[in-house]
Amino acid sequence: MIDLAPLWDFANPQVSEQRFRAALPSAKGDDVLILQTQIARTYGLRGDFVRAREILNGLQLEKAGAEPRIRHALELGRTYASAAHPKESQTPEARARARALYVQAFELARKEKFDALAIDAVHMLAFVETAPADQLRWAQEALALLQTSAQPAARRWEASLRNNAGYALHQLGRYDEALAQFKQAVVLRERGNDAQATRVAHWMVAWTLRALGRLDEALAIQLRLEREGEAAGKPDPYVFEELELLYRAKGDERRTAEYSTKRNLHAGGKPKD
Repeated sequence: MIDLAPLWDFANPQVSEQRFRAALPSAKGDDVLILQTQIARTYGLRGDFVRAREILNGLQLEKAGAEPRIRHALELGRTYASAAHPKESQTPEARARARALYVQAFELARKEKFDALAIDAVHMLAFVETAPADQLRWAQEALALLQTSAQPAARRWEASLRNNAGYALHQLGRYDEALAQFKQAVVLRERGNDAQATRVAHWMVAWTLRALGRLDEALAIQLRLEREGEAAGKPDPYVFEELELLYRAKGDERRTAEYSTKRNLHAGGKPKD
């Protein structure tokens, strides 16, 4: 099967689409279908869910193997519910359709031993089952699958899944357990080469330390993240928000006002794994 990883640049879906299209003429059999599912995904990442769905609905899967069918269900699910969807689009009907497709992808991937795709499908279920207890259950199921898998592509999911489990535990007020998951995610991220993902992992630790009342530890991490973000040319408004909250908790009105101003100047999206 074709190796998709070198073709993907998730920060630039248009470039990714061009790479997938360039690979199509030399592809054969199931690889043609797999590439087309990924072209559809590039449209979804750009918010064009109608075009993504048109591509997926046009695929002929009658003689396809397991992987194209798994990817088809997974990508079709992403056209109904994903991180790229505006909140108002997430109707009960859209979420129900997405859930059915993710479960279909998960069950077929698990049966056919495509562990990474099974984990991806479980990971996506968090977008349709948003109650923290449900999200924790799915994260734990994915971690259980990962821990029994020898497939490298599946093992690469661990940091993200630890983050997801930690986030659900934090939402449930189980801060000590959340901290343990986030610390494991930090260790895993530091073994890789994604500096931004590593900073996010540290942010999650500091966020939870603040919830536990361990303000000085949280402050030290957030100040370091501020320096790192500035050095990388990526000032993070959510680092500034945490610093604002930490200095407010410590009664430092001057620094609270300083970071409130910085946060407003650099307003943006919340860090996500």
